Amino acid sequence: MVKGSVLHIGHSPDPDDAFMFFGIATGAVSLPGWEVRHVLADIETLNEWAFRGTLEVTAISAAVYPWVAETYRLLRVGASVGRRYGPKLLARTPSSPDDLRGRRIAVPGRYTTAFLLLRLYLPDCRPVPMAFDRIPTAVARGEVDAGLVIHEAQLTYPAWGLYEIADLGRWWAETTGLPIPLGVDVVRRDLGEAVAVAVADLLRRSILYAQAHADEALAYALRFGRGLDVETGRSFIRMYVNDDTLDLGPDGERALQTLYTMAHERGIVPTVPVLDGVGG
Repeated sequence: MVKGSVLHIGHSPDPDDAFMFFGIATGAVSLPGWEVRHVLADIETLNEWAFRGTLEVTAISAAVYPWVAETYRLLRVGASVGRRYGPKLLARTPSSPDDLRGRRIAVPGRYTTAFLLLRLYLPDCRPVPMAFDRIPTAVARGEVDAGLVIHEAQLTYPAWGLYEIADLGRWWAETTGLPIPLGVDVVRRDLGEAVAVAVADLLRRSILYAQAHADEALAYALRFGRGLDVETGRSFIRMYVNDDTLDLGPDGERALQTLYTMAHERGIVPTVPVLDGVGG
């Protein structure tokens, strides 16, 4: 394994990612011979960078992988997987999904898995991309007809007086019988097999360290929680840092293949990539 280099690891400034990377961020776990530098950016920025292969290791939306599979290899560790829960479609008043056909729906970026699910669920809407943390306010103010929320807004949306129209993770489970991998971590292929295996092990050790030091890791993660209280933050982290995070497993890989196949059949993604994952 080549040593003595800098390894840039990109992830979102969100509680679940912060929790996962707690061990690395505090220096409790490390990759000997490498200097690890964290690069924090919103998920849509990380998605765009992945198209250019900017970072050696990065979190991306699962929806992006078909475009970047030639550059990056999937890590089986570090995924954010929902089991009967996921991005939520919200509106100011109770209504049905049919009421939103042809209407303006705020989405957290064109390359997010949330938007891919929306295209499968409600293909004839009018998407309005915007920063994920602006969406609840935009819906509450009537700037858009509805909004698709990710991250902690899946739990905190009642504070804006909004109503759930659909949970796309639940819809996905009812449609396919599978969990929904929303975010995944990837490692650049040009680093080689040994480095890929070492990176997967590093991330796994970081997650295990956070779970073993849950209170300290939670306190660290809440710095990125945009006002989340402790118990809501704990609930959100448990939603997306779990057994699936330590190992995507056969269910997770089958879910990705199903997602990409469905999206490819509808002309949304260019190909169904081979999932030659590493780690887990």
